[in-house]
Amino acid sequence: MLLTWIAEVADEPLVLEPTDRRAEWETNTWWLSAEDEDRKSLSVTAVVAAFERTASAIQVRIRELGFHGVATFYVWHDEQAGQLRCSTGSVPVEALSFGGAYELCDGLGPVIEGFLTCSAPGAIGWPVLEDVQSHSEQTAAEPATVPIRVWACRVGAASR
Repeated sequence: MLLTWIAEVADEPLVLEPTDRRAEWETNTWWLSAEDEDRKSLSVTAVVAAFERTASAIQVRIRELGFHGVATFYVWHDEQAGQLRCSTGSVPVEALSFGGAYELCDGLGPVIEGFLTCSAPGAIGWPVLEDVQSHSEQTAAEPATVPIRVWACRVGAASR
């Protein structure tokens, strides 16, 4: 089912409104999950290829809409929710809409591998919680943040 849902993202409503990032986020962001059996049967290569086809299809749609600005399609693994997420926004890859730190990956494979090999999607283990507790004494000047790994693909007519 995951591959079908990824393909369907390309046909869903698409809003590109640089002055209304909230509308873009609410319309263009998708949460994708998979049952254990689906995860076990999928390969990183197959999921990467599905997202790449979706990015290409979104790029064609953007051209057909006549949008001439910058647009980016991007994918990340939300470990806390146990989901893959993807979105399209009228922003360059360096200005994606994340509230915290993120790091751009050269390839989508590591993001997908993390999702497919997650043994307990959506669960946070005790070692992680204990690690957070041990860092609770850090000052505001020393935040303990792990950046979200994100794969991004330029899909707009313009590039920055």
